[in-house]
Amino acid sequence: MRPAQVMVIGFGMVILLGALVLNLPIASKSGESIGFLNALFTSTSAVCVTGLIVVDTSTYWSEFGQFIIITLIQIGGLGFMTIATMFSLLTRKKINLRERLLIQESLNQMNLSGLVKLTRYIIVMTFVIEGIGALLLSLVFIPKLGLLKGIWYSIFHSISAFCNAGFDLMGVITGEFSSLTYFINNGLINFVVCGLIVLGGLGFPVLLDIINNKKYSKLNIHSKIVLNTTGILILIGFFFIFIAEFNNNGTLGDLNLKDKVLSSMFQSVTLRTAGFNTIDLTLLGESTLFLMIILMLIGASPASTGGGLKTTTIATLFLAVKAFILGKEDIEVYQRRISGRTVKKALGIFFIGVFIVLFATLMLSIVNPGFTLLECSFEVVSAFATVGLSIGGSPSLTSLGKIIIIVLMFLGRVGSLTIFIALLSKNMKVKSKIKYPEGKIIVG
Repeated sequence: MRPAQVMVIGFGMVILLGALVLNLPIASKSGESIGFLNALFTSTSAVCVTGLIVVDTSTYWSEFGQFIIITLIQIGGLGFMTIATMFSLLTRKKINLRERLLIQESLNQMNLSGLVKLTRYIIVMTFVIEGIGALLLSLVFIPKLGLLKGIWYSIFHSISAFCNAGFDLMGVITGEFSSLTYFINNGLINFVVCGLIVLGGLGFPVLLDIINNKKYSKLNIHSKIVLNTTGILILIGFFFIFIAEFNNNGTLGDLNLKDKVLSSMFQSVTLRTAGFNTIDLTLLGESTLFLMIILMLIGASPASTGGGLKTTTIATLFLAVKAFILGKEDIEVYQRRISGRTVKKALGIFFIGVFIVLFATLMLSIVNPGFTLLECSFEVVSAFATVGLSIGGSPSLTSLGKIIIIVLMFLGRVGSLTIFIALLSKNMKVKSKIKYPEGKIIVG
């Protein structure tokens, strides 16, 4: 099988195994089985680091069920090939060429050289960042919940935030599906969770580039584009939410200026595909929700724990349009030229992603007539971009609606382009040496 096919099957097997375990009575506090469809929905959401849920994580699942969920999140965030490589390194098993090709596919890398070293760095970096995050979160959770429970909450939320998953355990404290609304004015929780989200969403190659080079001027072109695009998207979201919701009494209206800034920043950062929220999303204005849909669809960066069309995809298309408007032959940025192949790939990802979102929104509105079109599109984009935010209410979905969301979460995490390549690999032709005469068509 081709690497793309192994990727699809591998993620599918992990999701199926997780669903079977979560369907066991021991996984729920009531001792009753949740049903396979709901177990499959939860497992897919965890492995695809989405965060959409049909039952509240803390009030429904037992400690065993919660442990399975956070394990699935960690596997999904790192990628099953990274986890497999970690076990190979621990057992000192040699990584062969086939496995290196799979690692290359899973990490979206261009070269085969240095993949094992990169994987080792990724594993160490992940546990270090999550450990620091858990330590900082424990400063709030331990005094509030006690030692053991505080440590568990710190570890769970640190992993969930870094993997951009959005699962939380606050339901038993502040009510079901409340996310982090209780900590709307807690600076430590807000900044730590935001920091973990951003670090997880930048992508491991960017983090390594920053560690190795330290200075912005020495970073490679990919890292610069990722950092700039991520910063611009966060600022756009922050200013729009702050201005649009400033006088909305249901969201920011009753808060002081400091908390308004803090909440706007948090909600903008979480659109990088994290799925946490500190304000009630159902009370947001339609213009805010519409912008959130756009920002969610763009998502995080390549080789990260987040989903979406990716920041570099949008940046590449923006640069291509800019070059066309200025009448330039080449697409240039930071004194470098972007290849036509990269632009074609970005265009393909964008077109496939938008088509899937539009088609899925139409289907979801048909099978869930109680949802408005805005609620359907929000739920669809949240699933496809593996964000995990919801205004329509995932628990209210029909069985067919849940199946649609499951498929979208899987497409979003594995990559729609990867899945298309896996399905069409047998029909992919060898590059032809024949070139046809150029044809003229009128566009625009």
